[in-house]
Amino acid sequence: MSPTSDPRAVADLFCGAGGLSLGLKQAGLEPTFAFDWDRYACESYRRNIGAHVVHASADEITSESIIERTGIQRGAWAVVAGGPPCQGFSIQRRGVPQDPRNDLVLRFGELALDLRPAFIFMENVPTLLGVRGASERHAYLHMLEEAGYQHIERVVDAASFGVPQHRRRAVLLAWNTARVSGFSMPTPTHGQGTFTTVRDAIGDLPEPPEDPTIEPVLSNHVRVRISELNRVRISHVPYGGGRLDLPAELQLPCHVNANGHRHLDVFGRMRWESPAPTITAMFDNFSRGRFAHPVQDRSITSREGARLQTFPDDYAFVGPKKDVARQIGNAVPPLLARKIGVALRQAIDGRQEGQLTLPLELVAV
Repeated sequence: MSPTSDPRAVADLFCGAGGLSLGLKQAGLEPTFAFDWDRYACESYRRNIGAHVVHASADEITSESIIERTGIQRGAWAVVAGGPPCQGFSIQRRGVPQDPRNDLVLRFGELALDLRPAFIFMENVPTLLGVRGASERHAYLHMLEEAGYQHIERVVDAASFGVPQHRRRAVLLAWNTARVSGFSMPTPTHGQGTFTTVRDAIGDLPEPPEDPTIEPVLSNHVRVRISELNRVRISHVPYGGGRLDLPAELQLPCHVNANGHRHLDVFGRMRWESPAPTITAMFDNFSRGRFAHPVQDRSITSREGARLQTFPDDYAFVGPKKDVARQIGNAVPPLLARKIGVALRQAIDGRQEGQLTLPLELVAV
């Protein structure tokens, strides 16, 4: 194959630790270029996916530099994928809706369109399709249309595709009409009664050593240090319970007179028989959500979080504990990426039939 043409080449922009690249690779596509500003995430990506990752900011990357590094010319890429930082769109964010990080959606679009791939695959928070993301979304879609791309936008729950976690994400997928005749999203495979559960994902893991300095049997399966007060708190939380189960003397001052407060999952335990809640960048701290082990008095480990994100056990994350948790929590679940990647590969290979007719799901924001 000519170095200037690769019908399965993937560029992963804002790649993080590599969840999206891993899933697309499992689907038969070939990650060939990636970049991210997070040094530890790049080290994790390099260790597990390949040396083609570049530690850089979006301002430092150009389409010309990508072509120079890979030898793959414009119009020869299969997929440009990525998840521009989404904190500015998050429903948990306070303050004014505008956030400088929102501009990275348009930067992603500029880089992607410069490479002229068959497909452009962006993943983000659902609120990108709502009020907070309206300005950037409309500008991004205008860029696609001007360049001759058709698109779909949809909110999906990763649990509907076999991920052991309820994780609602926006998928914006565009295709070059000069290269692809159409595209259909994969059909969800799981539902109530058939979801992959917490037990399915982590039930076989051994309890991590009490001493977090002991080398774990599995990478990143290290017990999280917690204060004695939090150890007492978690011992009072029953199976499936949360902060409302704590005695008054153990409640946080901000919770004592605010039992209607919306963050009812803090200090919560997961349930064996259900998918996990969304794994966030702070999932290793049970005071930040329903992140306590179902039956053991501890927060889940980074390896347990990685399994709930569908990373394999040999995928080792690099960096301090908080950086590792952020890498895992911010990642695209590889299984979700693989399911979408299979549909992309089939369309590229001309084996996917029919045109897209999926409507946009209404998003509550």
